[in-house]
Amino acid sequence: MGSFVGIDVSKDRLDVHVLPQGEAFVVERSGAGLVALVERLKPFAPELVAVEATGGFETTVAAAIAGAALPLAIINPAQIRHYAQALGKRAKSDPIDAEVIARFAADIKPEPRILPDDVSRHLAELVARRRQIIEMMQAERQRELRTTNKRLKRSIARVIAALERELAETDSELDDCVRGSPLWRAKEDLLASVPGVGKQTARVLIAELPELGTLNRKQIASLVGLAPYVRQSGRWKGKSAIGGGRKSVRSALFVAAMVASRHNRVLKPFYDRLLSRGKPKVLALIAIARKLLTILNAILRDQTPWQTVVSPA
Repeated sequence: MGSFVGIDVSKDRLDVHVLPQGEAFVVERSGAGLVALVERLKPFAPELVAVEATGGFETTVAAAIAGAALPLAIINPAQIRHYAQALGKRAKSDPIDAEVIARFAADIKPEPRILPDDVSRHLAELVARRRQIIEMMQAERQRELRTTNKRLKRSIARVIAALERELAETDSELDDCVRGSPLWRAKEDLLASVPGVGKQTARVLIAELPELGTLNRKQIASLVGLAPYVRQSGRWKGKSAIGGGRKSVRSALFVAAMVASRHNRVLKPFYDRLLSRGKPKVLALIAIARKLLTILNAILRDQTPWQTVVSPA
């Protein structure tokens, strides 16, 4: 059996654990630290190196590992946490350590993923930057509503105007990026063929969910964090909930679900039926988002636009 490596990534350091050898070490999350990490890992000839996704801190680590031709898997934090809870090792608020990540890799053996190329990463960065600009604009508009000081209002207006210019430039660059790639253009057209899914939602999915169309409905829902799970302990059984996954993708799908629940000829009746059965609006929207994700997954898998989709698998 080969070696399995778990890496716990934080802002300044990397905690590493190798199984079955049981070797553990720490390196800095810096250029020198990444070189040292690769040199330490190569003699183990690992079967898999598992890195927990940590809000972007894992990107340079993953690039260094993949660049050294070591098999890499970026793991959904929710999957690791559920695995740790099943082992009885961690409470909800405790950090997950590198040994647990290594054990997850050895037991579950997630499929290694190839990092996207430079152009794909550029698209993902543009999509993320667009989201950041919109969040800053929303924050400034909230401040504008709260202040009565005229000078401060003028200052806020200037900042909003500057952010609007940045947003326009980012959208223009996104247009050039997507339209310059026949593959992305075809994907965007397929995804945007679904009523409720706009151009920006399609671009978030292309950039931040490259697995769309390659997994089954349960796998893709779990990856995004839309697969319900039940909190249970002994005889106590709690309510089903969703969580983990890719928050930015989930947020984009919720926006699309709100539009689809009003205008999509398939999803609107489904949404209305859920409400008529007494489902709260939030739960009904989650169901719409999950069904929408299933439809989009089938569309990319089959390369079939919305007009010819009857019953998505």
